[in-house]
Amino acid sequence: MKRVAVIPGDGIGKEVMDAAMLILERLEMPFEYVWLEAGDEAEKKYGKPLPDETLEEVRKSDAVLFGAAGETAADVIVRLRQELNTFANIRPARTFRGVESIHSDVNMVIVRENTECLYKGLEFEVADGVTEAVRVITREASERIVRYAFELAKREGRKSVTALHKANVMKKTCGLFKQVFYEVAEEYEGIEANDYYIDAACMYMAMRPQMFDVIVTTNMFGDIVSDLAAGVVGGLGLAPSANIGERHAIFEPVHGAAFDIAGKGIANPTAMILTACMMLRHFGYLSEAERVERAVEKVIAEGRTTPDLGGSLKTMEMAEEIAKLL
Repeated sequence: MKRVAVIPGDGIGKEVMDAAMLILERLEMPFEYVWLEAGDEAEKKYGKPLPDETLEEVRKSDAVLFGAAGETAADVIVRLRQELNTFANIRPARTFRGVESIHSDVNMVIVRENTECLYKGLEFEVADGVTEAVRVITREASERIVRYAFELAKREGRKSVTALHKANVMKKTCGLFKQVFYEVAEEYEGIEANDYYIDAACMYMAMRPQMFDVIVTTNMFGDIVSDLAAGVVGGLGLAPSANIGERHAIFEPVHGAAFDIAGKGIANPTAMILTACMMLRHFGYLSEAERVERAVEKVIAEGRTTPDLGGSLKTMEMAEEIAKLL
């Protein structure tokens, strides 16, 4: 029995979480669900966005299924990643038949280092009107994330791993990341290893995204380029993600709380449902994940979707269409 901490969070997080839970309940998985609070509403209620009770329960769980956080995202999801040491952020991006997108036949996975870089939040005001941020890149964290990317490529039968960096400018930090990348790459014969500067990679992703298979990069670059990848394949409503550590795992859609549409019942549940599929795969329930993914693909291809994908269904109506196929 796996213990899953369920945190709907803010905005559309609650709506898409209900959709994902409908699917999981239909599958009758051997999970124990513990519902917890975190986010903007939790801050108003408890005086802190990540209540002590939530953090305590999360530490006792095998996985966290997270919806979305609003203005408190840095104090909730970023802190959860750090507290649980989920060092690898996995963000797949692929095209779906029936979804209007810039390109077709895209199927890439972005593996983002999750614990250091500028997102450690080491910022200082050194003088009036002068601020600085410290970027931390270590050999240990770089080697760990690069090896994870190559193991993922090996496990999924992917052909290449591409490192994104800016070593021509940040010679020490990105230079170390690039060096470690090629050292680890030598251990994986049969998987092509290459690298691009982050700015050039963004251009190639917009023009020829099919050239990427597995991408590995540092924290902030990974955050930016994964949103770009989502835009290439049709939007954040299709973008799931996982945060994986040695002991814990956090599963969350890439999109945020989207307060502009919250409460209207029109949020696209696809990203959240596919995020739940990533959790199923993490626990070894591959056939169940494939069943849900096939159902999602069929519903989208047939246009039984929410308005952002050109359909007319509500969030839970789309989830029901998917559930019917299970």
